[in-house]
Amino acid sequence: MNADTARVQSKEEGLRLVLAARGAGVRNQRVLEAMETVPRRRFVEALFENQALDNTALPIPCGQTISQPAIVAQMTEALDVGPRDKVLEVGTGSGYQAAILSRLARRVYSIERHPPLARTAQQRLRALGYNNVAIKIGDGARGWIEQAPFDSIIVTAAAEDLPSALYEQLRLNGVMVLPVGRTDATQTLLKVEKRPEGPSYTELALVRFVPLLEGVAKE
Repeated sequence: MNADTARVQSKEEGLRLVLAARGAGVRNQRVLEAMETVPRRRFVEALFENQALDNTALPIPCGQTISQPAIVAQMTEALDVGPRDKVLEVGTGSGYQAAILSRLARRVYSIERHPPLARTAQQRLRALGYNNVAIKIGDGARGWIEQAPFDSIIVTAAAEDLPSALYEQLRLNGVMVLPVGRTDATQTLLKVEKRPEGPSYTELALVRFVPLLEGVAKE
């Protein structure tokens, strides 16, 4: 990534996002540096640009949202992404989470069921120089089997249970972070580690995400 492009966000803007992350207990320095660098205001709608640095979720097209910075940071830290890792994201949305991950991983694969969101996110990420992110339109619950296995998987929509197809595409000792629970209520953010004896679960926080839906949405 071009260094000048990556520094679109000012020091003051970056500090506000870092403070939100630290307030959620995030201490991983690589994650904090990514939060400081990636310009969140470039991923929100123009109507909400003056709220881009607030620690709050904001609406984006297709009835979706961009998660609050503290949750983005918390989920990213739980993934424990290494610089040689290959990461799968389910639910591209605005592309902000993918941009954060792109600063940490070798390659990011992201699936979005809403075609307009996928196209806009891809254009935005390319314009900003995040060239190690691949996006496809598809059913996120099915994963991206052609690129499996993944070192880590992040799901930015709430499933009622651990999606078996995604778990199968996770590398042994890999990590998946996702919200689980009834889609019309508060969910539990889980860290799932794939162990030889089966999945190991850690509860991270109570959250509220849009539901994980099957299929590809109509335009």
